[in-house]
Amino acid sequence: MSSPLSFPVSCHSTCCFMDCQLYQFHYIKEAKKWTEAQQYCREKHTDLATVTNMKDMKRLINISARDQSEAWIGLYNKTLGTRTWYWSLPGVEFSVNETNWNQGESNDCGKQENCGLLVNTSKWGYASCSIQRYFLCYNGENSHFTWQEAQSYCREKHTDLISGTKQLQDGEVEKVIKSTHRKPFFGLFRDTWRWSDGSSFSFRHWNLQFNNYQPNRDKVILIKENKTWEDALYYCRGHHRDLVTITNMDDQRWIQEKVKNASTPFVWIGLHYAWSLHFWVWVSDEEVIYENWASCPQMDDCDVSGAMETRGGHKWLEKKDSETFNFICSKN
Repeated sequence: MSSPLSFPVSCHSTCCFMDCQLYQFHYIKEAKKWTEAQQYCREKHTDLATVTNMKDMKRLINISARDQSEAWIGLYNKTLGTRTWYWSLPGVEFSVNETNWNQGESNDCGKQENCGLLVNTSKWGYASCSIQRYFLCYNGENSHFTWQEAQSYCREKHTDLISGTKQLQDGEVEKVIKSTHRKPFFGLFRDTWRWSDGSSFSFRHWNLQFNNYQPNRDKVILIKENKTWEDALYYCRGHHRDLVTITNMDDQRWIQEKVKNASTPFVWIGLHYAWSLHFWVWVSDEEVIYENWASCPQMDDCDVSGAMETRGGHKWLEKKDSETFNFICSKN
């Protein structure tokens, strides 16, 4: 939630103008950490700025235009929080009583597949937000973007991604779906981000350039020797740093490129099942937040660890510690 970085601050005060804008924004040209900025805004105004729609976004840009620097707003990532479903279009509230999940989609085993797609004209599914798919705009439709790129395109060219059950029941949507075999993105997403003032606004407007961060591929190395999981662990710690830890989708992408050159169908990664605690842990002590399991892992075996497929979808599977595979080390 907190950050060691210091930026100027965007606070808001609650009020209502002639056009019934919910907030009055104040740009504070003092460099502070996020938690310091939050405290300042709560003491001097109401809270850090909450952004409810593109109109708010433009107002924020206008008040800070002369400074041209980054500034804190009230959005923070509650890392250990529950992922909450939202509709992309501001003002459309998500209701658990108005869902229409395809069979088997209600439990995703903790996988980071956080963006909605239409399996057919009536059923919903979800997939990784970073893959490219066709998508459905409200007042328009286009092809092949990631979910966030699709959202940005729809807001610029039309209104937004199709959002809410009312829009999905439109006859035009059914015509589009029937005209293609592809499963398009629509305006459903989930995340663990929250607003400082406790409001439930679903508006997000990410800078896509910052979302394209890629880790240094030279920090991992494939060892083409067949070892048990424990022997692989000791090898990595003795010759490099550790068995590899995968904390996000970008890590996963780089590592799956490495494992394509393996000589075994699976490679060991630094994921181990802690039998006494009944959950999976990384050997680096990182919490298992990002997951890429092929299926829900078993929780009744004390001698299993995590391995990645070297072909296909590069999914994770639990394997007996005594099996021998190539493995991936992280480097100092």
